[in-house]
Amino acid sequence: MAGTADGTDTRAQDRARDQAGEQARDQAGEQARERVVEAALARLGLDDKARLLAGQDRWTLPALPVIGLASLVMSDGPIGVRGVRWTADDPSVALPSPTALAATWDPELARRAGVLLAQEARRKGVHVLLAPTVNLHRSPLGGRHFEAYSEDPYLTGRIGTGYVAGVQSGGVGTTVKHFVANDAETERFTVDNLIGERALRELYLAPFEAIVADARPWGVMTAYNSVNGITMSEHAPLVNGVLRGEWGFDGVNVSDWSAARDTVRAIEGGLDIAMPGPDTVYGEALARAVRDGRVEEATVDAAVRNVLRLAARIGILDGAEPVVAAPPAHVDGRALAHEIARRSFVLVRNEPAGNAGPAGNTGPAGNAGTTGTPVLPLRPDATVALIGAAARDARVLGGGSATVFPDRIVSPLDGLTAALPEGALTYAVGADPNEELSVADRGFTLRAVCRDAAGTVLGTAPVPNGDIKWTDVDLPEGVTHDNLHSVEVAGSFVPRESGTHTFGIKGLGAFTLTVDGTTYFDGVQRAAKEDPFAAFFGAPEPHARVELTAGESVEVSLAHPVDTPEGATATSVLFALAHQEPQRDPDELIAEAAAAARGADTAVVVVATTDRVESEGFDRTDLRLPGRQDDLVRAVAAANPNTVVVVNSGSPVELPWRDEVAAILLSWFPGQEGGAALADVLTGATEPGGRLPTTWGALTDAPVTEVVPNNGQLAYSEGVFIGYRAWEKAGRTPTYAFGHGLGYTNWAYESIEAEGTTVRVRLRNTGERPGHEIVQIYAAPATADDGPERPARRLAGFAGISADPGETVEAVVTLPARAFEVWDETAGAWARVKGSYEIAAGRSIADHRVTTAITV
Repeated sequence: MAGTADGTDTRAQDRARDQAGEQARDQAGEQARERVVEAALARLGLDDKARLLAGQDRWTLPALPVIGLASLVMSDGPIGVRGVRWTADDPSVALPSPTALAATWDPELARRAGVLLAQEARRKGVHVLLAPTVNLHRSPLGGRHFEAYSEDPYLTGRIGTGYVAGVQSGGVGTTVKHFVANDAETERFTVDNLIGERALRELYLAPFEAIVADARPWGVMTAYNSVNGITMSEHAPLVNGVLRGEWGFDGVNVSDWSAARDTVRAIEGGLDIAMPGPDTVYGEALARAVRDGRVEEATVDAAVRNVLRLAARIGILDGAEPVVAAPPAHVDGRALAHEIARRSFVLVRNEPAGNAGPAGNTGPAGNAGTTGTPVLPLRPDATVALIGAAARDARVLGGGSATVFPDRIVSPLDGLTAALPEGALTYAVGADPNEELSVADRGFTLRAVCRDAAGTVLGTAPVPNGDIKWTDVDLPEGVTHDNLHSVEVAGSFVPRESGTHTFGIKGLGAFTLTVDGTTYFDGVQRAAKEDPFAAFFGAPEPHARVELTAGESVEVSLAHPVDTPEGATATSVLFALAHQEPQRDPDELIAEAAAAARGADTAVVVVATTDRVESEGFDRTDLRLPGRQDDLVRAVAAANPNTVVVVNSGSPVELPWRDEVAAILLSWFPGQEGGAALADVLTGATEPGGRLPTTWGALTDAPVTEVVPNNGQLAYSEGVFIGYRAWEKAGRTPTYAFGHGLGYTNWAYESIEAEGTTVRVRLRNTGERPGHEIVQIYAAPATADDGPERPARRLAGFAGISADPGETVEAVVTLPARAFEVWDETAGAWARVKGSYEIAAGRSIADHRVTTAITV
């Protein structure tokens, strides 16, 4: 045997001894920190305690010098660390989307991502990262699924555990979110999700439970939504009873932003921190509630103790030794972003040229009974027609609070231009999925000019993408919310195309828009619907259509008086200059793309979703690609049988042309280095390493689709059957099954053995290239029982292995006890379901290669 996935017994014994010593040191350190925490708590009066539990601004808690406590700083994640300044002039490393990270099926890689993010947090002065998101892909229509990992709770828990462990190994806290059942965005502030106890335990709580047990997170964030009649920021049964009581969680519980609604119910429901500030239900309101006898001061003390414990762990409380005294070794952010991207790409189809029609994807590189060489990897001498607006203007991350601004973005066009010989690559737009305006970035050079009421300039700041998101700490030097009266985004624009350019505004309030000396809008822009985050997530409104010439600079200006109620000061400034390039006839663009494809050996079409399809703040209404992209793919495939489609989306989309193209590669939102990673995979410098963390299928076939509440309630009537569990129960075949993914070699699964719950799978690389395989273990009850209905099978374990051509390796997987348990609603406890189980190892939920049986 040439290799093994778990090492020798001696190494295991060494690891066990090291872990025992580390646990002893950790316990001693925690005890010492706890003594400091108690001493600090004893020195605080009620007003200081209440103030500590309320944000002093959008991102921070107040400092309390009397006990040597510095101000605690939080920042959004999860694919980068934005810092407290939400602006492109303060760049951040942008990793691939969480769906991409989960597609690697590699908890160790997730840990390394976390280490990098801790490094980024320290660089930006951030103590706590508001991540990861471990809600489940209950329905494919969830608009924010790109920010979560998977439809499967076990895979989600494993990836989330690695991520949290990595971040906290760098001395930075995490807040695992959104606890619990924030699985859709529609009416997210008010929806009451009705979930049975068994589904709640087996699915939605399960990733949180695993992360609490295995990574000991220093924080959680409770969700906006209610669960079974109680809003999560006040849910004592789940927070105090389950999270803290049953699981022993000793970290801090922070609200989602503006989720805390009631002082008494929140503090008694286990909420420690109400964000953002300064206006919250804590602070003065909490101190008053104690003095009025509505809240016990001991309850406040418990929350303060949790906050001080977090401060001690991260090293901002005098006298407490931080958990991490010295940060880990430096991580190359660009290199890691590149690695995660290439290992996350999922090759779901790879056929020989001209072999249209359904494929079983079971032979070498994915071919079922076909002959010829698969279209990927590209031949070294191939000419390539690269097609698609997203190939040039890459979408590398999802919309909403997960947005960060990297210092560079490598598009597919950039990556392939660098990788292919000169003259081998041509480019055509084909079809643009962006049917509305986007923030002004390409071709714009802009600055923000801040003025007082007299028109005097107070300060300026660069605005690389025309987008102002200033909160309490973002204002330019010399500017305060007290003296700020207006902000003007002004500068120049050099168009890259001649024609009619559209300019517009994203934001609410009064604006004056001027382009090339002409004022096109001078009025008030209002929200189309009530939404506290409309200024963040609302669509830009067009206001000017201007004829411009490529390469000729024009001046642009968007002025915005800061609107505040009389006697108040502004706490945020949120607006953006928006732009759209000339819109050509779609049929003409598609015809040009087909002609380009006809003249090349291989056509690579990049299709994508947009911010108006996948973002925080709303759910999807369908799974179609926006614009004329489906028509584009069909036209290109008709022109060139060697058509490869790269799908640039964070979560599933429908692929109605899938049998008409030779190859399909899912790139997710691939982060800032995505184009370079794509070039590596297409050319064969590396193989695509990803496997699907979520089932892909047509919306009409999807078993669970409901995300719209009925009279404020959303019933999770499917119980424990979501994702692949629901597809199997319904007897439906998805487009691509959970766990599916191809490489550039082939694997023979030679044997499987089980001793107790330890499973050993022997497999051999039978191809001609080195490869990486994700060995997936599924457990299925072999006999019926009288208990509650169970899924036909469930993911019970997995392991990644690598091998050279002809090499044999062994994957060793220990199955968790939970794989054979259900939640007994009558007893209110986990129950082991005894009996015989089929244990299958294979390449997806639908592709089992070897099986054995065990009895538990």
